[in-house]
Amino acid sequence: MIDINGWEFILLIVLAVVILGPERLPEYAAKLARFVRQAKQLAERAKTQLKDEMGPEFSDIDWRAYDPRQYDPRRIVREALTAPDPAPDGQTATAPAEHDPGRPTPWDDEAT
Repeated sequence: MIDINGWEFILLIVLAVVILGPERLPEYAAKLARFVRQAKQLAERAKTQLKDEMGPEFSDIDWRAYDPRQYDPRRIVREALTAPDPAPDGQTATAPAEHDPGRPTPWDDEAT
């Protein structure tokens, strides 16, 4: 979710010490800790409420299938372009011809 490497984290800590000062830093660290705890509790309550409302079907859901990180647009487009088109009569059509770099690119005057 938040992509911070080690050096960026150290820089943020140094900036917090400079901006807030060492006197107020523990107070704000405690506020941040409370906020994180409240956010976790809120997420847990929402998850529990969702389980209660959905009933037993909730445990049957494969949540990995809904993870947006698994979708690579390049792979999806590549698979869609290389997959054979279904024939209108229900038979399987042939796969698209491979691209020949020696031939000119097809041009459709009516499409443009």
